Amino acid sequence: MTGLEFEKPVRDLQEKIAELKSFTSTSDLDLSDEIEKLELRLKKLEDDIYNSMTPWDRVQMARHPNRPTTLDYIPCLFENFFELHGDRAYGDDAAIVAGIAKYHGQPVTVIGHQRGRDTKENIQRTFGMPHPEGYRKALRLMKQAEKFNRPIVCLIDTKGAYPGKAAEERGQSEAIARNIFEMAGLSVPIICIVIGEGGSGGALALGVGDRLFMLENSTYSVISPEGAAALLWKDAGLAKRAAETMKITAPDLRSLGIVDEIIPEVRGGAHRDAKKQAELIDAVLQPAMKELQKTEHAALVDQRYEKYKRIGGYAEQTTGLKD
Repeated sequence: MTGLEFEKPVRDLQEKIAELKSFTSTSDLDLSDEIEKLELRLKKLEDDIYNSMTPWDRVQMARHPNRPTTLDYIPCLFENFFELHGDRAYGDDAAIVAGIAKYHGQPVTVIGHQRGRDTKENIQRTFGMPHPEGYRKALRLMKQAEKFNRPIVCLIDTKGAYPGKAAEERGQSEAIARNIFEMAGLSVPIICIVIGEGGSGGALALGVGDRLFMLENSTYSVISPEGAAALLWKDAGLAKRAAETMKITAPDLRSLGIVDEIIPEVRGGAHRDAKKQAELIDAVLQPAMKELQKTEHAALVDQRYEKYKRIGGYAEQTTGLKD
C-alpha cells in the first residue's frame, strides 16, 4: 500500500508488529505481551497523527493514488447502474461517468468525475479532468433527470477542467458556466459530495446543489495549492504554506458555511476500506435524500438560491473617524 510522508511513524510501527508476529509463528518464543503493548502504542500513535492532520496532510490524502473513485463507490451505494455516454454534440468524455441507477429502490441519476487507476487509464480519462463534452454529457443527464423527476447525486473528484487547447476551442469556459447556471434552476433534488479533490471550475460544474457534503480528508478550492503559491509568491514549492492559507479543507469550509456536513473517513483514509467508506457516505446521503424529496420543486429552487446567496457574506467595520 502506498504510504504518505506524515504516516511514516505508523508504517514503521506496523512493520515492527508484523515482524514480531512472524517471528512468534516460526519460533518457540511467546512475544504476545510485547505485541499487545506495541498494538496499544500503534492505536495511540494513529489517534495522534490522524486527529491532528495539517491542511497539507489532507491535500496529500485527497490525492492518494489508491483513494476510491466514482466507479469504486457506485456499486457500493447504488443498484443496477446503467452508464450513459456522449453529449449528443461532439463525443464522449471518459473523465465524467454518468448514468441512472437505483438508490434504496429510488431511481436516481449519478454523475461523477473519474480518474484512472493506472497510467494507461489516466491517459484515457485525462487524469479525471473533463473536456467540454464531459460537462455537456453531465448536463444532458441532469436535464433528463429533471424530465423524469429523478434526484441527482454528483461525486466530485478532479484537479480541475482539462486545460488543453482543444478543450478551449470547444468552449470549455462556456460549458462550465452553462452547468453552473442550469444546475441552479433544476427542480429536482441535487446532492453533491466531494470525495477527493474539488478543484476550480472543473469541480464547480458539478457542485451546485441543495446539499454539499465533503469527505473528511477531501479538499475544495478555486485553485490548487501549487497554483496559488505560484501566483502569490512566484514559487510553487510553497504549496504547503498556500494550503494552510487558502482554507480548502472540509473543517475549514464547514466553519465558513460552504459545506453542509462532513462525512467521516475510516481510520487512515478512505483508501483503507472503500466499502466501509461507502457505508459512511450512505449514512449521510440517505437522510438528506429523504428530506429533499419531501420539498416542493419550486421551494427547492428558492432554497438553493438562498443557500448560495449566503455564501461570501461580510461585515463592515467603521473606523470611528469624523469628517
